[in-house]
Amino acid sequence: MGQHTIKMPDVGEGIAEVELVEWNVAVGDLVREDQVLAAVMTDKATVEIPSPADGTVLWLGAALGEKMAVGADLIRLEIAGEGNTDAAAEAATPDVVLNPTDPEKPAASPAVRARAREAGIDLHSITGSGPAGRITHKDLDAPDVVAEPARYQRNTTVEKIKVIGLRRKIAEKMAQATARVAHITYVEEIDVTALEDLRVKLNDTRREDQPKLTLLPFLMRAMVRAITEQPRLNAHYDDEAGIIEQLGGVHIGIAAQTVDGLVVPVVRHTEARDLWDCAAELHRVSAAAKAGSAAREELSGSTITITSLGALGGIMSTPIINRPEVAILGVNKIAIRPVWDGNQFVPRKMMNLSSSFDHRVIDGWDAAVFVQKIKAFLETPALIFIER
Repeated sequence: MGQHTIKMPDVGEGIAEVELVEWNVAVGDLVREDQVLAAVMTDKATVEIPSPADGTVLWLGAALGEKMAVGADLIRLEIAGEGNTDAAAEAATPDVVLNPTDPEKPAASPAVRARAREAGIDLHSITGSGPAGRITHKDLDAPDVVAEPARYQRNTTVEKIKVIGLRRKIAEKMAQATARVAHITYVEEIDVTALEDLRVKLNDTRREDQPKLTLLPFLMRAMVRAITEQPRLNAHYDDEAGIIEQLGGVHIGIAAQTVDGLVVPVVRHTEARDLWDCAAELHRVSAAAKAGSAAREELSGSTITITSLGALGGIMSTPIINRPEVAILGVNKIAIRPVWDGNQFVPRKMMNLSSSFDHRVIDGWDAAVFVQKIKAFLETPALIFIER
């Protein structure tokens, strides 16, 4: 028998350090080749680390939330045959084996934990069928798994949750944005009655291979048209160098909620896509982001962002700019409201658009003009398809 040390691999060009966000094994576990051992997070994506060999876990190299350098010792296995760890390295291993996995916390992915929490299922009562006893969605579907009946009782528990992984990245990015960007928010009411009628008709006549249209592809095309006349809105601002980088390609980020937190998949070169192509690519990158399979390039490089909570969109919002971008558009919910047409009040489908701009480089007048152009396109959607 020998000892095999697995080092933190190079997970991307220019990345020297990663954050350990999940252990899928514990000391003493038997693992198989290609079994996922751990997950690490870079600035762009979460990467799973597979095992290169069969073996038994002897030692884990870091606790959850710790930063690790590329090339550092990640995990050590006992394997059949000769290992890759010499006696000197073995002697340097601490006498106390580091096991950052909480022995009292059932092994399960964040998605499984969230589902069990919503269903009132105690994971401690379930025997996992996954690798190393990991609880899977299949285990939650077992016929003998039942939620505990609701009852009134005092709850004095206090759970301390370490902010790690994607949640820590979100916290850091939001703190930087609010500290370094001078936000100005502009809210406008938009009549989307005609747009909704058109959207329904297009969906009723679409081909089987075409995705179902939502409001967002129309907004994306309207943004492209407005940016053509105001290219300064499609830019990055390097405040340290004092340089505005105005970009020709319109790469629209779409803020999407996942079980692990907020991510921003990107629809690239929207200026070169028609309505249906925008919808198809939006569906593809959003689905990949929610499934946790999005590539690093699909989660970075946006030049302007849309944020929408759909039916939960509320009346208005104050979106935080996705730095170093200089603008973000927030979509609020559509509601039927009485609108005066000059003679009487008539029911119309109305929606507020809440947009924030970096006031250091975008004047309030330019922000208002930009939103008014988008309003005109959305209220008279035929204009979206008429190119000048």
